[in-house]
Amino acid sequence: MLELLNEIDSFVWGPPLLVLLVGTGIWLTLRLNLLQVLKLPMALKLIFSAKNDGDGDVNSFKALCTALAATVGTGNIVGVATAIKAGGPGALFWMWLAAFFGMATKYAEGLLAVKYRTVDANGNIAGGPMYYIENGLGKSYKPLAVFFAVSGVLCAYFGIGTFAQVNAIVEITQLSVGIPVIYTAIALTVLVAVVTIGGLKSIASVAGKIVPFMALLYVVTTVGILLIFADQVPAAISTVLTNAFSPTAAAGGFLGATVMMAMRNGIARGVFSNESGLGSAPIVAAAAKTKWPAEQGLISMTGTFIDTIIICTLTGLTLVVTNVWTGDLNGAALTQAAFTMGFPVWGKYLLMVGLVLFAFTTILGWNYYGERCIEYLLGVKAILPYRIIFICLIACGAFLKLEAIWVLADIVNGLMAIPNLIALLGLTGVIVAETKRYTAHLAKQKEKASIAEEVAEEA
Repeated sequence: MLELLNEIDSFVWGPPLLVLLVGTGIWLTLRLNLLQVLKLPMALKLIFSAKNDGDGDVNSFKALCTALAATVGTGNIVGVATAIKAGGPGALFWMWLAAFFGMATKYAEGLLAVKYRTVDANGNIAGGPMYYIENGLGKSYKPLAVFFAVSGVLCAYFGIGTFAQVNAIVEITQLSVGIPVIYTAIALTVLVAVVTIGGLKSIASVAGKIVPFMALLYVVTTVGILLIFADQVPAAISTVLTNAFSPTAAAGGFLGATVMMAMRNGIARGVFSNESGLGSAPIVAAAAKTKWPAEQGLISMTGTFIDTIIICTLTGLTLVVTNVWTGDLNGAALTQAAFTMGFPVWGKYLLMVGLVLFAFTTILGWNYYGERCIEYLLGVKAILPYRIIFICLIACGAFLKLEAIWVLADIVNGLMAIPNLIALLGLTGVIVAETKRYTAHLAKQKEKASIAEEVAEEA
């Protein structure tokens, strides 16, 4: 059974899906005229300056933090280490490439989420791929929307949302400070229950406080390591660029890697980390208080920039400058070795805090994603039972190590992307039209401000 699941997983996450994911990003980049480059400064500014004057449940900043809570997770620590261990330093370059085109994809997802959002029976905003598939592409595409929602619930219950994160937390706390699994499991279950029972506003409030702190802590720590090994940074960047286009030679415990291995691992882990194209982030983007779909699209786009271009890059360069990637370690242990080389006394504790916060916030974000998917499938009456089951799975997750569940989760995660990408390609015209409408609005606002300024000067 496990062998069959592994074969399906390799097929789902094989070249066809990776080509579709990156290809959609390239297509949107061309249709939007390099928007992710030209509009990035404005997008970063909007994180803090968006007016939040439209319908919605939370402000744009909290919507972004909730999306980042779900996105910035173990993939940024364990996933990057796994990619570099399997594909060599060149994998980091392919992560950058996937993120560059993924920013256009994430923009399109955020835009469509607001464009086609609706309100559920409880008066809360409901949106995401299932809604823009059904309401954008048409009712005949509802089976695709249902397929996405079912995959989303399964992913929240058995994949990214629970077991993977819980296991990461109990393992790192036991490894670093020797806390017994049972104590970590109890504390984690209580915390998750307290936050998630309150719904999006509670999750967004917690995410709005934890995400900026955890990102800053991780950035400061990794930048500190890079400063300690500052003389190695130019060589590390050169190694990344060189190995992206030429095989990586065997070194120490590293067995060597081809360009194809670097490309596949970099793109796959990059997409897994920033989730561009998977359709998860637009579920919370829909709840942002904005009346301009393109505005939220720009804010959503910064999530991929922060996740991969900043955080994954810092992890990757830390592994390369310390040269731990050539050893026998892998995953979290590999990143821990790099942190310990930089900070012999505090390194493992800094990594533990970072990983625990990353994983905990991912649980919160995915709880909400699954909740919106179950509401789409069964209505608001299913929300409370969903939350109770989710909390129970968190409690069990610390004691489960069924490899088949991980593989199944990876498969379902990949399957979420297919209906979402079909919708993005089918609704490209809408994305371009909304972008032009917002651009015209900004131009008009700028013109009004200019006239007002001239009048003030004359007076």
